[in-house]
Amino acid sequence: MALEYSSTPISRPALGIGFLLLGIAGISVNDMLIKHLSGGYPLHQMVFARSALALLVTLFFFVPFEGGFSILKSNRPWLHVLRGVLMVTANMCFFTALAIVPLAEATALFFVAPLMITLLSIPLLGEKVGPWRLAAVGIGFFGVMLMLRPWESELEIEGGRWVLLLPVIGALAYALVQIMTRKLGVTAKASALAVYFQSTFLLVSLVFFLLAGDGRFADGFENSSMKFLLREWVWPAGSDLYLFLALGGFSAIIGYAMSQAYRVADAATVAPFEYVGLPFAVIWGWLIWGELPDVVVFSGILLIIGGGLVVFLRERHKQRQLSRAARR
Repeated sequence: MALEYSSTPISRPALGIGFLLLGIAGISVNDMLIKHLSGGYPLHQMVFARSALALLVTLFFFVPFEGGFSILKSNRPWLHVLRGVLMVTANMCFFTALAIVPLAEATALFFVAPLMITLLSIPLLGEKVGPWRLAAVGIGFFGVMLMLRPWESELEIEGGRWVLLLPVIGALAYALVQIMTRKLGVTAKASALAVYFQSTFLLVSLVFFLLAGDGRFADGFENSSMKFLLREWVWPAGSDLYLFLALGGFSAIIGYAMSQAYRVADAATVAPFEYVGLPFAVIWGWLIWGELPDVVVFSGILLIIGGGLVVFLRERHKQRQLSRAARR
């Protein structure tokens, strides 16, 4: 059934949650593939490959499905540009950390984003968030602080605490992206939103290629994250080419599904379901790299998840109260 588009915000929570779960499943595979490839290829090459392929899939499949190329017209192009730049920032911060930080730990830190979305939805979307959800946000942020381990003067991780802050910075940028998606989604379709930010990824990666594609800046760094960011472009070897193609395919699904999720449902409703990605990250980290969170990291993960679940439960309680009031 075709989705309806109007000048008022859409509220279809079940559909939004379904799209979000699809997007999160794609993100978990994408993150695993990028970490797997990070030792031999630069980040901006992977971003270029996945964005180029995703853009082609979106333009020739999703766009025709939603009404043709006319849907790409917008009277707010600069907002789409800003959304794309914020998405690039979120991805760059997260993936740069991923070259060093275990997958589950980086993912958990990035997954403070749903709590940030809940908090930012108050001033930016006018959504009402009560004391229970505010307390849950505080619990989640305490989990982040626990994972950053401020009591340790030196962390046993390359780059130390600053590397662990990168996913948190990325989470803030991502939260702003989804808030803007809710705003823009009133008039823009999901495939149009996906085209705009995939195009931004493509342009940014091309700029990186022109400035650093020959690897000239990578030699001055010993840090693995910086090498991952600035390494020279090389043609994918053997089966790695298929992994690059998979990155593009999953990126197309992610871009459409996540845009649709936040377009058709309230941010505070769908955001907590992003925590489904955390078990995926733990499983991938254990199966491929033999990584398992220690007690401190696992405690932080539980606090972040717990905060998100409280937000979700309070939202459900609020919706049931509104539904009862409407029937009276």
